[in-house]
Amino acid sequence: MKASFAIFCAFVAAAALPYALQAQGGDDILDKVINRPPVSAWRIDGLGGKPAVRNDAAVQGGKAVRVEVPGKGEHPWSVFASNPIDKPVKAGDNLVLAFWARLEKGENGATSTTLPSNAVQMSSEPYTALFSQPVTLGPEWKMYEVKGKADRAYAGGTLNVSLHLATAKQVIDLGPVFVLDMGQTAG
Repeated sequence: MKASFAIFCAFVAAAALPYALQAQGGDDILDKVINRPPVSAWRIDGLGGKPAVRNDAAVQGGKAVRVEVPGKGEHPWSVFASNPIDKPVKAGDNLVLAFWARLEKGENGATSTTLPSNAVQMSSEPYTALFSQPVTLGPEWKMYEVKGKADRAYAGGTLNVSLHLATAKQVIDLGPVFVLDMGQTAG
């Protein structure tokens, strides 16, 4: 039996110990994770240096990366966050990108911001997205979910997560990120 994403979301929201989770039917939902979830695995490009991992008790796992975007970029990807996907994906696999994020400080006091592209994509040129969706961040921590399907098979290490952050002068906090491979039928 397949583990459902709803079980995974309940688990993440409750901040339970991930190693103890067993989904109904005996499937371990963590077996479906194909990326590197820890906050320390985020790579931030387009800034002068690498933002440090900081403590934040309000987010699942208690750690976050604070990204201080200096302003709207020439392109939304002028500043972006990425996370490697290490495991292979088969054609037709249903994938779920789930990540924790919030807007710490918006431009001119804004309390929300829209990130136009939150994607699973190729990790090298031409950086084609398998799927992408905009999300609107607010000041509270929230887990965002973007779903899609693999158009073909991809070897491990050829895909990554990409979030485009350069939409305004703003401070964005990123928590853990998960990419789940739910196989050929969505769970």
